[in-house]
Amino acid sequence: MSSAVRAHGSSEQTDVPFVVRSAIKLGLLEAIVVLLFSLGSRFLSGIVELLVCGIILAFGVAAITVLPGLWTRARTIDGIASAAGIGLGAAFVFLFIDVALLQPIGTYTNRWLEIGGGSDWWYHPVWWMVGTFVPWMGAVTLANQAARKGASISGVLLTLLALVVVLGSGAVLAHLPHARWGLGAFGVAVIPAAALLCGISALGPRRS
Repeated sequence: MSSAVRAHGSSEQTDVPFVVRSAIKLGLLEAIVVLLFSLGSRFLSGIVELLVCGIILAFGVAAITVLPGLWTRARTIDGIASAAGIGLGAAFVFLFIDVALLQPIGTYTNRWLEIGGGSDWWYHPVWWMVGTFVPWMGAVTLANQAARKGASISGVLLTLLALVVVLGSGAVLAHLPHARWGLGAFGVAVIPAAALLCGISALGPRRS
């Protein structure tokens, strides 16, 4: 994925039907990722669970971060807003699938329900916010890079990974509440890492 995403005179994809179709696709992808993660956490343990679920989590984060901005060809506020809209719509699609299918078939372990005090609905507002915020930051990052040196998708994802590792490790070493070595701390670290990634992408001179 080393090819650069550049503006070649093609217009952004911002029409409502396209945003809705893209939201459905991303929501289905999110449901598949969550299903695979939940199965991994149920049937695996130890280092094998950590590796398998870590790969699934990394893939899901990468997809949510860059796909909406790529699909809308985000270059201006319109493309960026449409990418955020895709993220929000995808969150609703996923939550519908989650309530209608994933929870009734018992994919979640007791560990997942205990995190929210036994409530199925504890994470829904979080999913709406994170599902919109991360694609928004990803789209702004792609737009910033395209306006400067061209957006390398591999560069975006590697930088995001490095920021997640630094922030997640820092939280554990600083003994922040509930932060410990595991996928939970690094999953939460994606949120501030996406914001920092967006800020870093704005540095440097714009292309003439």
